[in-house]
Amino acid sequence: MDPDIIILGIYYIVVILAYIFFEMIPINYRPILINGVMEASYPSSTTLLVLCVMPTLIEQTQRRLSSIAVKKVITIVTIAFSAFMVIGRLISGVHWLTDIVGGVLLSIGLFSIYQGAVILSIKNK
Repeated sequence: MDPDIIILGIYYIVVILAYIFFEMIPINYRPILINGVMEASYPSSTTLLVLCVMPTLIEQTQRRLSSIAVKKVITIVTIAFSAFMVIGRLISGVHWLTDIVGGVLLSIGLFSIYQGAVILSIKNK
């Protein structure tokens, strides 16, 4: 098995642990009640998950596929889907702007660590 696939699996486990951590230890609550209950809002879990998973799709397809046209289509669709999800969370009113920004920043940090680990694994091949 390719080392980058193992790194991808570890990365997804770390993302899930980050999600669980922020669900168990609420830092901020949603601006509206969901079914009469205050729910954790920071960071936006949808933003966190989408922006952690979708960039790995782009990264893996860029390295593994040979067709430039397919790579472009996958990249464009993935970016559009990610933007739709993040903007949708923002305009739906179920998160504060800081929740979205926090999700974006956390995702960038986690993905950067993943990408660095993959680059190191490829160099060491």
